[in-house]
Amino acid sequence: MSWQEAERRFADDAVARETLPRTFERSAARNADRVAQRYKGGIYDRSLVTSGVLDPAPAGDYADLTYAEMRAIVRNLAAGLREIGVGDDTRLAIYAGTRMEWAQADFAALAAGATVTTVYASSSPSQVRYLLEDPEATVVVVENRALLEEVLGVRDDLAHDLDAIVAMDEVGEKANGGDDGANGIGDGANGIGDGAGGDDDGTDEDDPTDAEDVYTLGEVHGLGAEAFDETTYESWLESTAVDDLASLIYTSGTTGKPKGVRLTHGNFRSNVNQCYKRFADRPDRDPGVPGISAATTTLSFLPLAHVFERLAGHYMMFAAGATVGYAESPDTLREDFGLVRPTTTTSVPRVYEKLYDAIREQASESPVKERIFEWAVEVGRAHHEADDPGPLLDAKRALADRLVFSSVREALGGNVDFFISGGGSLSAELCALYHAMDLPILEGYGLTETSPVVCVNPPEAPEVGTIGPPVVDTEIAIDGRVVGEEVADVGGSVGELLVRGPQVTEGYWNRPDATREAFSAYDALPADATVAGTPPDERDGDPEEPWFHTGDVVRLRPDGYVAFRERAKRLLVLSTGKNVAPGPIEDRFAANEFVEQCVVLGDGRKFVSALLVPNFEAVEAWADDEEIDLPTDRQEVCRDERVRERFRAEIDAVNEAFEPYERIKRFRLVPEEFSEENDLLTPTMKKKRRNILDRFAAEIEMIYEEE
Repeated sequence: MSWQEAERRFADDAVARETLPRTFERSAARNADRVAQRYKGGIYDRSLVTSGVLDPAPAGDYADLTYAEMRAIVRNLAAGLREIGVGDDTRLAIYAGTRMEWAQADFAALAAGATVTTVYASSSPSQVRYLLEDPEATVVVVENRALLEEVLGVRDDLAHDLDAIVAMDEVGEKANGGDDGANGIGDGANGIGDGAGGDDDGTDEDDPTDAEDVYTLGEVHGLGAEAFDETTYESWLESTAVDDLASLIYTSGTTGKPKGVRLTHGNFRSNVNQCYKRFADRPDRDPGVPGISAATTTLSFLPLAHVFERLAGHYMMFAAGATVGYAESPDTLREDFGLVRPTTTTSVPRVYEKLYDAIREQASESPVKERIFEWAVEVGRAHHEADDPGPLLDAKRALADRLVFSSVREALGGNVDFFISGGGSLSAELCALYHAMDLPILEGYGLTETSPVVCVNPPEAPEVGTIGPPVVDTEIAIDGRVVGEEVADVGGSVGELLVRGPQVTEGYWNRPDATREAFSAYDALPADATVAGTPPDERDGDPEEPWFHTGDVVRLRPDGYVAFRERAKRLLVLSTGKNVAPGPIEDRFAANEFVEQCVVLGDGRKFVSALLVPNFEAVEAWADDEEIDLPTDRQEVCRDERVRERFRAEIDAVNEAFEPYERIKRFRLVPEEFSEENDLLTPTMKKKRRNILDRFAAEIEMIYEEE
């Protein structure tokens, strides 16, 4: 029996058609004594700690919470939310970074019958207002005082009323800003939520956080603990149907105004089933093939406000009975990997690029170490790509592992079985390097509208350079009419990807126009379309259900694996009529030691160009080796002709892999790294191309004026 057939037939307690809170309840019952969550101390003023619900974690280390303990917190929070007015018609927004309480608040709100809508912790005031106003969220769970004040700042401008605001941390004057309550903040007796110490109406002019409708999570838990009744709680779960709305998740807005994607319990739960069947520790697998089970530990650090982490690092993990540890921040990943020692984690390509840069930088501490690292990487790559390595290459690989790769794995905790990558295109070269170090990255693909996973590589048969085959119960179609011959001339079926299956949304919140645009034109496929995956009659689907138009160009290979090409809207159409996909060109620089970031340009122009952000540390090391005296100002470094010549050599090497019309002809080095802080990256680290074009408009014009 093939792995695909075994995957389809696989049955397990974690596979079911049910609501998300029911999934959590059943998993908590099966795994009561297992560790559900690991939380780090010394970071937050957790109100669940100051109210005595949780023990504080040691500063700089992790404490554990079992499934039984987490279930008790979720139940009491659900009851507390009902006490402050949350009900079946409530839209509840979570405005916080990724942390333990995010997960607890999500399950509690869903159990209470609410629809959860999300706001990134990095959102601007105007974005916060829009993300509260568009879904008419009447309850907001915020992370801390700073985000509470952001909500209070836009509250009066909303077209609807906020009924309550709940803070995960202590937010009154005694809040100490981050040591889990170790300074003895008490149990919320500073007046937050109960009006103590305020005016007769429960408010304090000097401290608006003392308003009577502002609570801490610890206070909500206390209200729930007093009111909780298991029969009543069970009735809330029973009143929620699989087809009911679970969440509104807003698109990034990089191609227009953010749209609220309507995702039901059934959408999410179907995708949990689909992904778990692919990754589960199935009995048909060779014992050496890793999988996801109750023995899995993951490190969560991507935004839970984004659908990728919400599904892969949250719903699927808790359904499996796995342990979820929460990183302090993306900047402390190396420390947190060592403390949590995960077996897997989900991330976006930019994080894997950063991790590899850090590994390479450490290996370059001396010329000898650098040469050994480069040799080991080449050996590892050759061994990974060889069908039959032979005894000599096996011996070299074993030596490379002993000298280099084993220490890399140990720096990441020593237990990683595999990584999962999504949320953007991963460089095939970089992916191969991780595989060479026995840190395989399984790349996948999805969208908010598909809950999100459509395709992902299986652990037993990964194919570098692809996003894997479709997950079970998913049907895809390739509409070859979308792209020009130049892009399509790569073998296999190439075109826009269309999807249908139980994980696909029914549409957008209050946007029937956008829903019609995404679906209605694709009720019937063109005659030359290529179809693959699971048809409706094999998955209890409706043969008349429409196809969702992804806007992404892919190639369906003869073996059923899909290779991502480019966003259709990102294809560069040169003035010569040639079509160029910038993504594969940019990906070629992902493992380049001199290039920190790259954006490829040329839409409407005669030729392809690029903006490159240098890795200044690598440039300075190269200059020292070459005895070149560089300017101290980074802008001047970018203009230095010797540096430009070095980058020209790197670009020429990359250009060899592409057709003449796809090659970078001119470029500019820019000193400003693209980041979320300067609004050039999304919270999930995708480039905001329109913003980059605006920010560097002068440099881009100079590129083309030279011609």
